[in-house]
Amino acid sequence: MNAYQSDTTPEDRFWFYAAVVAALALAGGFFMSLYVGGCRSAAPTDPQPSPSSLPTTTGREGVERPRFAPEPEFDARRETMVRHDIEGRGVRDRLVLDAIRKVPRQKFVPEHLLHLAYADFPLPIGEGQTISQPYVVAFMTEALCLKGGERVLEIGTGSGYQAAVLAEICKEVYTIEIVQSLADRSKTTLAALGYGNIHVRCGDGFQGWREHAPFDAVIITCAPEEIPKPLLEQLAPGGRLVVPVGPERGDQVLIRATRNRDETIVREKLMGVRFVPMTGEAQKE
Repeated sequence: MNAYQSDTTPEDRFWFYAAVVAALALAGGFFMSLYVGGCRSAAPTDPQPSPSSLPTTTGREGVERPRFAPEPEFDARRETMVRHDIEGRGVRDRLVLDAIRKVPRQKFVPEHLLHLAYADFPLPIGEGQTISQPYVVAFMTEALCLKGGERVLEIGTGSGYQAAVLAEICKEVYTIEIVQSLADRSKTTLAALGYGNIHVRCGDGFQGWREHAPFDAVIITCAPEEIPKPLLEQLAPGGRLVVPVGPERGDQVLIRATRNRDETIVREKLMGVRFVPMTGEAQKE
């Protein structure tokens, strides 16, 4: 794919914003010392609330979603990422851009990689898995053609970041993760952030989640060599499925499959990608 190249690297942008934040913090401390010095006592300030402690907001479809406390350093880096790496490379869907702007990606990456939370490349999250490149998350979400209020199935929860982005747009997100430790971690993270419309299950996603089918959209964040038939069957008429398809050590292509009203499936090739393989039953096919 043709990558958009900014004039600065993610590391350059990180150190620039870190220096700005540090300078502002020093200036704030200086003026606060002047203020406190002129008063008999300073009233204690309340600690900054955690994301999960903030009141939720209710969208037009009646779904409560979390609000997040400001984190100036990360917020600035997230906005730069959206403008340079996502909008700058052609993503235009306003619902998708708003969701990416809101979800704090730093909550989904390992602590030792926080400085790379808004770099536009995948990061390891353990168990041989990764959190996807932000541009790819945005591109795949846009490819689902969401209008708001849909019920979506995700295969491959991973860190939970893609599910959070979907939850900012959709009414309900059902997500399946085959690795128990990742399922447990993402479920904890998403609950702590306040996402009540995301349902996490540990299991093999090949068979989907029949109890809650049909789905308006299905997104698969790992690569099978062929699209699992049960997932196509669980698409509602008019529904879209977006999936990377191909061998682990060969060419992979991102495909959108649309289920027409007459039950036929139309497949479109979107772009070349590289994903971890879909494990479990998919590997027996």
